[in-house]
Amino acid sequence: MLRLSKKTLLALEAVVDVAYNARPDPVQSKEITKRQGIPQRYLEQVMQQLVREGVLKGVRGPRGGYRLARERRRITVGEIVRVVGAMEAADDARDEAKAAARETRGSLNGAGETMTTPAEENTNGGSPLGEQVVRPMWDSFQADMMDKLNAITIDDLCREAETKDIKPASQAGMDFTI
Repeated sequence: MLRLSKKTLLALEAVVDVAYNARPDPVQSKEITKRQGIPQRYLEQVMQQLVREGVLKGVRGPRGGYRLARERRRITVGEIVRVVGAMEAADDARDEAKAAARETRGSLNGAGETMTTPAEENTNGGSPLGEQVVRPMWDSFQADMMDKLNAITIDDLCREAETKDIKPASQAGMDFTI
């Protein structure tokens, strides 16, 4: 079964948390990590990327934290998936470059050239079935999925939380019964 990455789900939950709880003050990352049960250092890199990409706005100071950079109806799930996907792709590329450098140091032949197998030389090509049938099917599926994710806004998710009677953090634990 296809799944969004853990980092993507974390980012989505964090943005919804900010949208749902940032009234009147910004939401601090330590509050989000407490509610989500994750380490703060893990969340911070995702939050900073969301700030750089214009999804969130960082507020400095003792009462600082995060706010949405735009109205919640103008931020889509698809946008957050793309931001985190690009972040993960950059991480993967960095990891692959490090692995390739290690392999190069360990597999140099006497002439100073790396030795490759025929299968390794054909990593970009693939078979005609893969290139002409499987890859286009997958690309079409991903485009359809992104269209659906682009149609879901953070406002939609906040409204869903309201219908589930999930209280914002500012109201949680308040009891006004007499």
